[in-house]
Amino acid sequence: MTQDQAFNIMKTGVNIYLTGSAGSGKTHLLNRYISYLHDHDVAVAVTASTGIAATHMNGMTIHGWAGIGIRESLDEKDMQNLEEKKYLWKRFEKARVLIIDEVSMLHSYRLDMIDQVCRRFKRNNQSFGGLQVILSGDFFQLPPINKNNENDSKNMVFTSEAWEEMRPAICYLTEQHRQEDSVMTDILNNIRSNSIKDKHLNHLRSRIGAKLKENQKPTRLYTHNVNVDNENIKELLEIKGEEKFFHMTSSGSDILVEILKKSCLAHQDLKLKIGAEVMFIKNNLEGGYVNGTRGIVKNFSGFTNNPVVELSNGKTIEVSPETWAIEEDGKKKASISQIPLRLAWAITIHKSQGMSLDNAEIDLSRTFSYGMGYVALSRVRTLAGVSLIGLHEDALKIDPDVSKFDEFLQKQSEENENMFGKLRKDQREKMEHEFLLRVGGVISTSGKKQSRSRSVHDTKVSTIMITKALLDEGKDIKEIAKERNLTRGTITHHIEQIMLEYPETQIYHIRPKQKYIDLVSKANKKLEGEDIGKLNPIKLILESEGHEMSFEDIRLAKLFI
Repeated sequence: MTQDQAFNIMKTGVNIYLTGSAGSGKTHLLNRYISYLHDHDVAVAVTASTGIAATHMNGMTIHGWAGIGIRESLDEKDMQNLEEKKYLWKRFEKARVLIIDEVSMLHSYRLDMIDQVCRRFKRNNQSFGGLQVILSGDFFQLPPINKNNENDSKNMVFTSEAWEEMRPAICYLTEQHRQEDSVMTDILNNIRSNSIKDKHLNHLRSRIGAKLKENQKPTRLYTHNVNVDNENIKELLEIKGEEKFFHMTSSGSDILVEILKKSCLAHQDLKLKIGAEVMFIKNNLEGGYVNGTRGIVKNFSGFTNNPVVELSNGKTIEVSPETWAIEEDGKKKASISQIPLRLAWAITIHKSQGMSLDNAEIDLSRTFSYGMGYVALSRVRTLAGVSLIGLHEDALKIDPDVSKFDEFLQKQSEENENMFGKLRKDQREKMEHEFLLRVGGVISTSGKKQSRSRSVHDTKVSTIMITKALLDEGKDIKEIAKERNLTRGTITHHIEQIMLEYPETQIYHIRPKQKYIDLVSKANKKLEGEDIGKLNPIKLILESEGHEMSFEDIRLAKLFI
């Protein structure tokens, strides 16, 4: 399937699993779809299973977005605690599309937890609370890791209940945008199909100890961090000359800034010398580099102090600071700024995922996980760019369960390609328009914008203010929820915000019975410290006294205390 074909399927609003070999353009296509949604005023949550993958799209980790953190399960008390967080209510209220990249590294039970949280906050028992979900990844790449830092390939997301229920349409990209020679492509394809032959092994063995043509030392890919750190420190110390320091700057939420620092390949304090081997860690096509481009520091600008890097093709670039950000609903929540370089004598295979390298020296003698050999080799554009330090045949093995499942995915993708390919242009456009209207987006037609009645995007008025207008008309919560096609819980949350910003608003017509107000008031007075005013502690006291009240009832009663 081509990127254009997959893009057309995405626009119809169905759930998607986007996959394909390394270098097939999955992240590029996701960014294209994100831009499309933004252009049509559709709120999209951009996430990934790891921080490094998330920074490629200015997103955040799915664990952070969903509020699940490092939990491995969610009980009712956990869910109630999550419901105390106002920022989560705002986040889920806005979201209409959820993107999760690099799902090969996400555990099945965590996808189930994300589904559970989405249903709860959206007050909708459909899969993922009715959100369109785009999962992206490649199960041949690195699998989830358990507590002991061991391969946990038996818990991949396609074994989850959430996957089964969401029934994603499979879009298997078959184009290749990284590898530049047929031999390398053939080796990688045969690793994926678990059909490596002697001729492929001979090609790889011929690269053991091979000297590379480039006039710079190749990037060394190791399986363990300790090898990487030792190599880079040793090489930098061997260079004589003045050391230049570049300090990272940041803005926004302290917590989100820390998440960015941990998830980004940029150094908080970057140390460089003239002669240092460096690697670019961000895509900037206009600037002349992409994530993985290699070069050598030739000088430092006398005006800006920025490093001047000579690329392997002879081009010289003055490297200015770049920004990594976490964005939500089109707004920047936090950002860090740093020179987009890191020392490039060595990097781990894990952190190389997503990079494109001209040349690399790879140690495949100590791999400890399915997919490591494939990920490492697939970083490099040509076989001539590979020099192997060591090779153990086990490094080329792939998970047999993944191999079997991949055959199913390819077949499903072909069926989807045929089915969607039979749609006429007007039929496809009708599906696209219906989806945009369903999620409150806008449609451009002859320069005019068409949108669903009473959508937030119709009037550009805050969703809270729409609820306030209906409240001012004397409508009750049930009537407002029905008219706005939102849940009672969402409308109650709106009213809480309205009363904070507009305390003069008349809400007497939605006042609950006095006995309920009294019950909540008495329960709240029994609380101490941080528990005062919190829903879950109040509810527990009420239940212990034999009173059944929902969270929405408690929240409403609190407005009249």
